[in-house]
Amino acid sequence: MTFLPSKVASILCMFAVFTAGALPGFAKSNHGKIRVLIVDGFSNHDWQQTTQLLRGILDGAGKFEVDVSTAPQDSDSPEWAAWRPKFSNYDVVIQTCNENANNGLLLNLKKKPDWPEAVKHDFAEYVRKGGAVYIYHAAENAFVGWKEYEQMVGLSWRDADYGTAIRIDDAGKLVRIPPNDGRATNHGKRQDVLVTRLGNDPIHAGLPRAWMSPEMEVYYYARGPAQNVNALTYARDTDPKLGLLWPVEWTTTYGKGRVYISTYGHVWPGDVDPPGMRCAAVQTIIPRALEWLARRPVSFPVPTDFPGTTAVSVRAAAK
Repeated sequence: MTFLPSKVASILCMFAVFTAGALPGFAKSNHGKIRVLIVDGFSNHDWQQTTQLLRGILDGAGKFEVDVSTAPQDSDSPEWAAWRPKFSNYDVVIQTCNENANNGLLLNLKKKPDWPEAVKHDFAEYVRKGGAVYIYHAAENAFVGWKEYEQMVGLSWRDADYGTAIRIDDAGKLVRIPPNDGRATNHGKRQDVLVTRLGNDPIHAGLPRAWMSPEMEVYYYARGPAQNVNALTYARDTDPKLGLLWPVEWTTTYGKGRVYISTYGHVWPGDVDPPGMRCAAVQTIIPRALEWLARRPVSFPVPTDFPGTTAVSVRAAAK
């Protein structure tokens, strides 16, 4: 066995640490502001306003550096084929794209395909090697058949035969629902609902056990691989013929990566500063989820206007 002089070994060790940090999926920062990339460009929701509102929340939080990568609008163009976000440059990616649910019918846009194959590969590798993703609202619906993405999301908007669903019983236990048992994914009327924590997790530490959230869509029978799903909060659906409890926020793991999914933040075309995005709870949970995803201490404070169980807390629209 050959032993290296201590100074040489030390230099080689430092070089290995530096180069490991430069590899795709490992460009993490442990101090300073959290680097966030919002990926947008198409959705059956108002993706432009969604990005604007998200930036407003994160700029106000003061803990984040935010960039945006927008998919080119013409999926047959050279720009679409050349579009390649640098996921590995960021601590967290917020994914808002959704080509599902007949994307484009409301906005008269051409239906989008999945991301280019190179982007799909980069995204999956980024998460697998330790990246972090916030799957934002309708992005939970996206990319039917992209197995890596569906494994990250765990529970997606899918047909009844597509995969397993998860609900919560009245005792707070998870109930797994096999394919073809129950309905396809959907939601009832959008309205104020009571959101309840399920157990304890860093994102919600210090928050009340339950609170009211405005104009929520509670998805029922979200389906998929349903692997490594950790339900954080739940609410009762608003369908008068159903009325069961379903996850509102959950996390999964994919390889070494962390994924957070929630149905907060519905922004429909024509909505202006919707209450769901001005909710004090939502504006608190989003920064805290990003801190957790970035593997930082969850330290964003719980505000005095955080809602209780009897009324929503909706902040004034930003000027």
